[in-house]
Amino acid sequence: MARNRISLSELQNHKSEDDCWIAIHDNVTSFLSNHPGGKAIILRHAGTDATNAFEDVHPVELLDEYLNSEQLLGQLESTSRGNTQANNKASTQSKTIAPPQMATIQSIAEMEGLALERLSPKALAYYASGTDDEITKIANGSIFKSILLRPRIFVDNSYCSLSTTILGNKVGMPIFIAPAAMAKLAHPSGEAGISTACSKFNALQIISKNASMSVKDIVRAGPDAVFAWQLYVLKDIQATERTLAHIKAIPQIKFIVLTLDAPFPGKREADERYKAAEVAQGAPAQVWGTESSLTWHKTLSWLSKHTDLPIVLKGIQTHEDAYAATKFPVVKGIILSNHGGRALDTTNTPMQVLLEIRKFCPQVLDQLEVLVDGGIKRGSDVIKALALGAKGVGLGRAALYGLAVGGEEGVHRSLQILADEAITTMRLLGVGHVSDLRPSHVNSASLNSQLYDGPPGLDTVDNELKAKL
Repeated sequence: MARNRISLSELQNHKSEDDCWIAIHDNVTSFLSNHPGGKAIILRHAGTDATNAFEDVHPVELLDEYLNSEQLLGQLESTSRGNTQANNKASTQSKTIAPPQMATIQSIAEMEGLALERLSPKALAYYASGTDDEITKIANGSIFKSILLRPRIFVDNSYCSLSTTILGNKVGMPIFIAPAAMAKLAHPSGEAGISTACSKFNALQIISKNASMSVKDIVRAGPDAVFAWQLYVLKDIQATERTLAHIKAIPQIKFIVLTLDAPFPGKREADERYKAAEVAQGAPAQVWGTESSLTWHKTLSWLSKHTDLPIVLKGIQTHEDAYAATKFPVVKGIILSNHGGRALDTTNTPMQVLLEIRKFCPQVLDQLEVLVDGGIKRGSDVIKALALGAKGVGLGRAALYGLAVGGEEGVHRSLQILADEAITTMRLLGVGHVSDLRPSHVNSASLNSQLYDGPPGLDTVDNELKAKL
């Protein structure tokens, strides 16, 4: 870290796009051109101490990963600290409304309604938005209504268990927390509040690459949880490699989830509208910081050099890509996901992809662990996905909404609601353990007309992969 002392008045002299300084945790930096989230937010705090705004969405450890010595200009004088911290709490912090009694909340939909009353405008725009007309976002959940359950009678259901394994890790339930960024926008406890709740269920939490807390703090808060970590490959590959080195030193992380369903941001109108208001005074639009040139052979070969952990690919949206994943031994699992309807609208829902895998390449279900992420609102949704071959199902927005309503207790209540509903569904189906669920427990025939009806294309996948070696 540079040790030059910089006064408040000097800091305030550098607040233009051509000459931009900001202070974060006493470090004065010229980070403008390298910020993965674009220039706009940096320029908004140009010439100020932006620590408060930084802490809303980032852990302090991020500075070590992304800033090099040339960008660290010095330290803010102690007498200047805090004097210029931008006060944007009204737009970024959730409203203070007393939480209800958690036991009175009976459904994920009810929890969502309560959360929407409490979240700040920024959090609402970020969490709730979907791309374009939000057709995919809505369909992710509504498709479960078209899958019917087929209960059996004269089955001893006095014992029922949700315990299972995910990539060899024992978990107390097949419900996991999908990577969801900036949890502190929902509640000050942030991702630590989520991990504490997961710990009580011995559940899996996939920590977001864009978490608002350090990974070490998150895993420390959930001693009995199971953890994985989401990877976005940034345009700054060296920064990504430094982050992977940090993750390698955290033994609680059991696998890496490489996210591939958002190589470029979708048009989320509510989020875009909020950002437009932020930059209305002429600041540049956000620049996407994720690398868009990832390919099967190149990227997986590179990643396997920087981690020894199992690799899971998140963002599989066709049976062809699910099949392709089986051709790479470093890949141990896939997550069927369309980024919660936040990337490409009118794409397949995860359940449609799962059904297409069953139709065209069912061997994938034996060769990889297949997880589903998106649209889960009921415990019966969980059971339907498992019956069709999924090993686990993920919650994204539902976890954040629970966090917004009651912090760790809200997340715990959301998980408890789904666990109780799942157990009830299994007992009424006549199933004692999740491993006993079979396709015969559901009827998905009404969705057959909504599945891809072209040729399987598996030979084409084989030929394309061989051609690119």
